[in-house]
Amino acid sequence: MPAWNEEQCIANTIREVQAIASQADILVVDDGSMDRTVARARAAGAEVLILPFNLGVGGAMRAGFKYAERHDYDAAIQVDADGQHDPREIVGILERLDLSNGTDAGDRADVVIGARFAEKGDYRVRGPRRWAMVVLSKVLSRMSKTKLTDVTSGFRAANRRTIALYARHYPAEYLGDTVESLVIVLRSGLRVTQVPIHMRPRQGGAPSNPPFSAAVYLGRAMLALLLAKIRRWPALTSADDDLVRDPR
Repeated sequence: MPAWNEEQCIANTIREVQAIASQADILVVDDGSMDRTVARARAAGAEVLILPFNLGVGGAMRAGFKYAERHDYDAAIQVDADGQHDPREIVGILERLDLSNGTDAGDRADVVIGARFAEKGDYRVRGPRRWAMVVLSKVLSRMSKTKLTDVTSGFRAANRRTIALYARHYPAEYLGDTVESLVIVLRSGLRVTQVPIHMRPRQGGAPSNPPFSAAVYLGRAMLALLLAKIRRWPALTSADDDLVRDPR
């Protein structure tokens, strides 16, 4: 659960996750918060990993995946601290996650996205921001050979193979935590799928990144996708490198 100045929401979000997924361990990655996020997360019963300064969502997520790998977790699921992700959707997302290391995957995948635009809920985005999402989804659907409607969703789960990959190569650049992270997975030969979810309004506080104008978002989204597709990534060197192909 990446968090930056989420003192208004964090405790309630943690309690909701605990109520739905009582067997789950909750890690809050505090991304240099200047408020009481850390204290409230700990009081609510979460483990807290404190970053010394603000790295952005990508940096926080890579730290979380490093933690998951070092503590030998089979699966990790990202839930935003602001309460927009409904914890009741967690079970459905995890049901589509491949925990067999590819030996009996069936229709399950290495990354499962909670998709906002998949005929569930009434979440809407309009204008150039929506156009960018449509284009990104079409390109990544072609790469993944499956229909993806919401590739910028941050509500997603990763299995052990993806955790090993993300612990070393999770991108920190703008839109990298969503678009580029999926390109890395697909270029590594791993599978991506989605399940429909509904989104809730932010429960309090302010967005961690002020919204860009629609036109700027459109341009930067396209640039992020282009760079993700042409970028070369180093091979993995860990003991788990047999789980993930060199994504080049």
